[in-house]
Amino acid sequence: MVKAPLPAKKAAFSAVCCALTLCLLTALARPDPLRLHVLANSDSPRDQAVKLEVRDAVLQAVQDVTSAHGLTDAKTLVMAHGAELQAAAEAVLAQNGLAYGAQLYLGPSSFPDRTYGSTIYPAGEYEALRVVLGEGAGQNWW
Repeated sequence: MVKAPLPAKKAAFSAVCCALTLCLLTALARPDPLRLHVLANSDSPRDQAVKLEVRDAVLQAVQDVTSAHGLTDAKTLVMAHGAELQAAAEAVLAQNGLAYGAQLYLGPSSFPDRTYGSTIYPAGEYEALRVVLGEGAGQNWW
């Protein structure tokens, strides 16, 4: 067995460390997303279920935004289609016989660590479309 000289071992170790660092940075280097945050009226099972229905309806209505080129473009599209997005949310509320409304906000919002498929979003503040249903007093079950 031939032992590599110490400088060669240090060079190999440095190369491995650099490669791992590059992999980590690549995994975390994502363009700034425009995130969706739906807040339920309350923690009741019905309000929580309706929150998920509203999420699905808004995502369906916002499909144009997924083709946006960057955060600024996505925000512009959301602002241009805000009435349609709010109508989608309020249609779900009406279908469920709920009298409270929905309010849309576009701006910074705090999020915990989240993984969607193979994409990791670290905790922090992100630009988001916030849909507040009724009182918006429901807890988030991240």
